[in-house]
Amino acid sequence: MKKSEIKFIVELDKENIPEKIMWDADEKDQPGLTETKSVSLSLWDHENKNTMRIDLWSKDMPVDEMKHFYIDCLGGLSQSVLNATGDEYISSQISDLCNRLVKHVKTEG
Repeated sequence: MKKSEIKFIVELDKENIPEKIMWDADEKDQPGLTETKSVSLSLWDHENKNTMRIDLWSKDMPVDEMKHFYIDCLGGLSQSVLNATGDEYISSQISDLCNRLVKHVKTEG
């Protein structure tokens, strides 16, 4: 059986706030640790039928980039739910929400 590893390293300040987030993966194009400003990881707990989440961002990540990041995450979920379930309604509703959020962020300035 093939295995693939994904690794995150988080450097915290004295108040446990992420200062630096690094990641690496066996299947990544460029080997070695790469810095990122934010990670959002969701895991399905099939026994309890709920989602466990890990959301981290470095303290120097700009707010406008954080908003863009989360809109992109939602957009990716739109495509994922379509690929995984074939449910076009859910996919289009998420996509429509993303479009409204993009408009909101653009008008916010």
